[in-house]
Amino acid sequence: MCYDFVMEIARFEKVSKDQFNKDLKDLLNIEGSYYDDIVLPIRATKGSAGYDFTSPIEFTLKPGEMIKIPSGIRCYIEEGYVLNIFPRSSLGFKYQICLANTVGIIDADYYSALNEGHIIVALVNRGDKEVTIKKGDRFVQGIFYKFYTAKEEEVTNVRTGGFGSSN
Repeated sequence: MCYDFVMEIARFEKVSKDQFNKDLKDLLNIEGSYYDDIVLPIRATKGSAGYDFTSPIEFTLKPGEMIKIPSGIRCYIEEGYVLNIFPRSSLGFKYQICLANTVGIIDADYYSALNEGHIIVALVNRGDKEVTIKKGDRFVQGIFYKFYTAKEEEVTNVRTGGFGSSN
């Protein structure tokens, strides 16, 4: 017997226009009206595990270069789940584009960070060809996972920042 069981444990949202524009300026020294071009991640097919993120801007990544792209996206995630970010496989296979931190880990409490939980994607070109990602191109994908914890003392620390904020 086959059952269709859908469990919704998260939702994607846009960060505020002010937060997006601040991060775009701080990370890439870009100003402009790109906010309306942000698209919430979606799955390409019914069987897809990954939610495709599209780039809100066009950028070029030269061999050996790293870039941090503000996605304009934040994600509410129920406790006990995590969103992992991976490059789309075609970018990895064809051009050796990788995430600078190998896998992006978006914890549930990142949603409440001071940067509104803005998902910033750090890409590095480990290949030998220049790669251009156009505005609207799918460039990374996010997959939700259930996670478990080991027996431990009660953790009481609260997240406030973004990258590396939990020390």
